[in-house]
This record gives sequence, structure tokens and C-alpha cells, in this order.
Amino acid sequence: MRIGILGGGQLARMLALAGYPLGLEFTILEPAADACAGPLATHLQSAYDDPEALEWLTRHTGCITYEFENVPAEALARLQQDVPVHPSPAALATARDRLLEKRLFQDLGIETAVFAPVSSKRELLDAVERIGLPAVLKSRTLGYDGKGQVVLQPGDDPLEAWVAIGRVPAILEGLVAFEREVSVIGVRGRGGELRFYPLVENHHQQGILRLSLNLHEDPLQSLAEGYCRRLLNHFGYVGVLAVEFFQVEDRLLANEMAPRVHNSGHWTIEGAVVSQFENHLRAVAGMPLGDTSALGHAAMLNLIGELPDLDTLLAVPGLHLHLYGKSSRPGRKLGHITLLERDENALREKLAQVNSLLSNSL
Repeated sequence: MRIGILGGGQLARMLALAGYPLGLEFTILEPAADACAGPLATHLQSAYDDPEALEWLTRHTGCITYEFENVPAEALARLQQDVPVHPSPAALATARDRLLEKRLFQDLGIETAVFAPVSSKRELLDAVERIGLPAVLKSRTLGYDGKGQVVLQPGDDPLEAWVAIGRVPAILEGLVAFEREVSVIGVRGRGGELRFYPLVENHHQQGILRLSLNLHEDPLQSLAEGYCRRLLNHFGYVGVLAVEFFQVEDRLLANEMAPRVHNSGHWTIEGAVVSQFENHLRAVAGMPLGDTSALGHAAMLNLIGELPDLDTLLAVPGLHLHLYGKSSRPGRKLGHITLLERDENALREKLAQVNSLLSNSL
């Protein structure tokens, strides 16, 4: 089977790497000439809504998936007329709009921080009065890796924050005093089969994920799975879904969901029996799902902005290096490192060793 992927970044690259051993082939639709997934797939270098490119995909692929949220809904609707699109465009439409997303969480009984819609000066001031400060003003769409959001502290001018994000439709969300940021990754097959990976603890720098640690027998695993299960079943979902949470005592407040393979699941390539990438492909292609069990204690470190000395890194025993073929740029994810150990203390020691080799260490 040939699978079409909208987007040609590192997630598409890792999907292709996971899919070739399964006998799958890939075509990416990606406007950029230097797409890092390009060397691993047939590359249609066109706009996402280009009619000829979409027609090619409907004639030559068995199903369509996507690697990021900002693809035109119209393109997916066109493709869905003739070829299965997974995950569903409905899940994508919800995930790309923070207000729709938060309202769905509420409808499904998934806890969130307090929030209010903002589409005018009056709504913004009313929201600040009702929610109070500190709070976070977030654009409803096109926000990722800390983009499109401003933290408001007591005494700040809310209108300046709204100008900073472009006066676009937004939500104001109460700032959560959380203990941990965690995420869960679930996968649902075409027949409704469900699997979940262990909960992951995430650490960010400047709004960008820096470090993920898989968790073993975490007391909040069942709650996180239950929330993810509600979303998967609500959409009749097919593929991998990631849900990010703030932990407050024994509660999980949903921050956002991602209808795709996710950065906090990169550890599964070496650290799980079957990776999130392979399981996503198994799901969308109609294959049986694989085992999501962890093989040990794992850590994933993103390489952001610039690469360290690679020979020094590769000299670390047990280190797995993944480079994405991207040029250096501030804030850009250039690759990641995975560490896997049987013992948690050994993992912490190895992580400290690797961090000492990185210029932007935690």
C-alpha cells in the first residue's frame, strides 16, 4: 500500500522509516523543496490545496494521513471523497481551534483550566475580570511550540497582549500552578481496537519541548487513558492521538490534543515494543495494532537550534541519535536523542552526562 502524507517534516520522515519494513510506500505533499522527508518518499512539491496534486493522491494512494495540524480543511475534504483520510478531518478541525478543543473537553467530562473566548476588546476585558490574572492569552489557531500566546501577569495591559498576537480570535485561559506537565499517547485501529503508551513527563524551554521521560506504573496512568479513550471513541478515531495535561495534585487538566504522532512519543522508537510511528501506520492501513509496552526507562532529548559535536555524543554508550536533515536555525528542532536503561537511576546518570555535552542543557 502507498500512503499519502500531508506535510514533509520530521514526523513524516519517521513515519516513512517505520513503514518501509511493513512493506508500505509513501508520497508526501509538501510545498518546500528541502522537505526533510523528501529523500524517503515520492515528493509532490505543491501547495496543500493544489488540485492536480490532490488528484494524484486520490489515484495513487490507499489512504491519507497528515503530520501537522495546519493543513487546509478543504484539501482533506476533497481527498476524503475518494480515499480514506485518517485521523478524521473532524478531529483535525477540533484540534486546530483551541476554543472548539476546550469545549469538546468539557462536553466529554475532561477537566481543563478555566477559559473564555476572546474576539473583541470588550470580550477580552470581560474575560480578564472573570478569570483574573495571571492568565494566558492564546490565539485560537496556528499556535504551536509557544507561538501565538502571551502570559498576562497582574498589572499587565491585556490589550497590548492582544495586539502582540495580532488581534486574532483567541481564548483567555487561567494560568495553572501545575506540578508536572504530562502527556499520554493512544492509538485506535480501524475496528476500534485501543492501545496506550505509558504516561510521559515533559519539560519545556521557551515553549518548546526539550525533554520527555516515560513513566512506569504512574498513579495517573488510568485517568489519562480514560480521558484519551473518550476522545478516540468520540471521533471514531483511527491512528495515534496525543493529549497533553497539567497535573494538579491528583487531577489532570487537559491542555491540548494533537491528532498525529507526537514529539513526546519519540522515545517509543527504541523504548517501546512497537513505536508510535509504526502503530499509527498499522492503524491507518488497517493492520493489527502492536504492543505499546515500554522496554525500560527512556528519555528523549530534542536537539534545538544547533547541533553539538556528534562524535562526542555517539561515544556515549547506549545513546540513539536521530537527525532530521535540517539546517540550523534558532528554535528549530534538528533532531533528538533517546536513552534507554533498565534502571531509573542509571537513566538519570546517563541523562546528566548527555546534558553536560549540550549547549542548551536543562
